Formats: sequence, structure tokens, C-alpha cells
Amino acid sequence: MITIKELQTKKEMETFVKFPFTLYKGNKYWVPPIIKDEMESFNPEANPAFQTAEAKFYGAYKDHKMVGRIAIIVNWLEVNDQKIKKVRFGWFDFIDDLEVSKALLDKVFDTGKHHNLEYAEGPMGFSNLDKVGVLTKGFEELSTMATWYNHAYYVKHYEAYGFKVEKEYVENRFPFANAKPIFFQKAEKLIRKRYNLRPVNFTKTEDVMPYVDKMFDLFNSSYATLSSFVAVTDAQKEYFKKKYISFINPEYIKFVVNDKDELICFGIVMPSFSEALQKANGKLFPFGFLHLLKAKKYSKTALFYLIGVQPEYQNKGVTAILFNEYFKVMSAKGIENCIRTPELADNMPVRRLWKNFDPEVYAERCTFVKDIE
Repeated sequence: MITIKELQTKKEMETFVKFPFTLYKGNKYWVPPIIKDEMESFNPEANPAFQTAEAKFYGAYKDHKMVGRIAIIVNWLEVNDQKIKKVRFGWFDFIDDLEVSKALLDKVFDTGKHHNLEYAEGPMGFSNLDKVGVLTKGFEELSTMATWYNHAYYVKHYEAYGFKVEKEYVENRFPFANAKPIFFQKAEKLIRKRYNLRPVNFTKTEDVMPYVDKMFDLFNSSYATLSSFVAVTDAQKEYFKKKYISFINPEYIKFVVNDKDELICFGIVMPSFSEALQKANGKLFPFGFLHLLKAKKYSKTALFYLIGVQPEYQNKGVTAILFNEYFKVMSAKGIENCIRTPELADNMPVRRLWKNFDPEVYAERCTFVKDIE
């Protein structure tokens, strides 16, 4: 018999966070989160996402042992302001037992009905800066800190419940050697002159901070037309600023501004922390932080996390300026491989940015959707 329990206390939430450590024990492709950070993400007093959203967390138990988990989210900005009557769900993990996945998904639809919502979609988080999608291809590829990993059997559980594919995402990679400067060096000189643009580079994290709010404003405007987009609030800007910016090499944050010092384009790249996170195994101490610091300084794999361009400058080639600056710093650091975080398969303008790098699609994922009846 499967028992579903809402998890609320700190001890219960720790069990929720640690469940994948058991489910994926010995799996060399799964990348564990830092337990402390994950706990903070689910804490309404710490994560400002809870100011505009509500979430409930459930565990599935069989013989008093956790066999599945799920987070159910209602983003009220999405529901009330955008009139998108959707209940979200994420952090959905389970053993290969249809009874377990069904019992957890039943809770999603109970929540949707309670709030008079129209459909459910997942897996996804609170916002577009959270992880998204269930893995459908690439099960024997090392995951990243920006994605969920899952067993291949997950898809059949969605299908058995009656879900249909909603959005499809691809993950690309290419050797750094593919980044031949001939593709962008000449173009970036012309574009800089034509639009009076210049790159802004950093060596210290504190120098980045004055630009961060503008960066999130640009993120909101440049991603606004994408499906499932919910704007980052002012409170979330502060939260992400403290949580992530200091975690990124300042040399890997690039901005492009015009002659009025207005932000036109930005890029955020991170060193790959996948192997370091596996060694840390969820804990910063006593040695986990040392693995992360080593990866931050010496990783030979770069993860392209975000690129944003002001709408009026899109399709004008301004990313050539970014690529030229990244080529310089990555050459100096001896980067060998480049990875793109998930991007919508039908977002052709973004996918075309990488055409000259001859990228390989090495993983695919999707969200699933089902009407609430």
C-alpha cells in the first residue's frame, strides 16, 4: 500500500531533498545538489519565490520507506496576471512503480482542482531560472548542475497517467576548438562600430554587482515571449544575486553596452561543477567546498548558462561581441569543451547562434501536460 504524506518540518524536508541520493546511488551520471542550498530553495522564509507562489511537498511511502517525492507549485503571477491557469510540478522522483507515480500525480490534480486551474505541466520549478524537463535522451551522459537527471523509466510513467509532450528542449555541446574566431571577429568589429557598442569585462565580483539588476531586467524583456516565462521579481533579483553571482567566475560574466552605458546584451558562463558536486555528495564540509573551488578555478569545461539580448537588438549580430570576449578568456584558461544548458527546440533564433560552432545535440528533455478534468 502506498501512503502519501505532506512534508512540512525541517526533518521531513531534509528527507525530501535526500531521496534522490538513495534513488541514484551508484549512478555515475547523476549530479547531486548541495543539500543546504536545496533546503533553502524550499524554505518560504529564504526563497522570495514564495512571495508570489505557493508550494506543497509530498512524499510517497511504502512499508514506511520513502519511494517517491513531488513538489506542487502554483505561481500566482502566472495564474492571476498572465491568466495561465496552470499548476506546476517538479522535483518529481520515484521508483519504477506505477502505483507510486500515480499517487503523487493525483495530488497535483487535486491541487489544480482546488484552485480551479485548467491543466498541469511539469516537471518545472518556480520560474525560468529553475530546472526544467524530464530527460528523454542522454541517460549515459554526465548531467549538469542546471538540469535534472532521471531514469529512463520516468517517461512511461507520464504516458501511463495520460500526459502528452508539451515543450521539447535540447542540450548541445561542442569542443572549444570549434570556436574558430573567423566566425565572429570580423563581424564584432563592424557591429561595435555600427551600433556604438562596447564590451564590459570583469575581474572582481564586486564590480559585477552594479550591473546585476539591469541584467535581470534585460532577462525579463528578452525572454518574455518564451512559453512558461514568469518575470523575475525585485525580491528574486536580490536572492539570485546573493546565491549565484559570487559562485561564478567574474571573467565569465560579459556585458555589452551602448554609448549611453545601457545594457544591450549579457552572457553568463559557468565552469562545470558536475564532477566536483559528485565528489562533494551534497555537502560543503568538510571537503565539498574545496572540490567546488578547484572546479571554479581549473575546470576545462564551460557551461553556457544564459544569453540575453534587448529585443530591438536581436537578429543584429551583437552576440558576436560576446563570443569574441569569451574566446579570449576561454583560450587563456585552456577550456576544452563547451556545453549549452537546455533551450527550447523550437527557439530557432537562439539555436542559430551556435551554427558556426557545429554543436552536437547530446541530450533531450521535455515537459508533459494534461488537462484537469
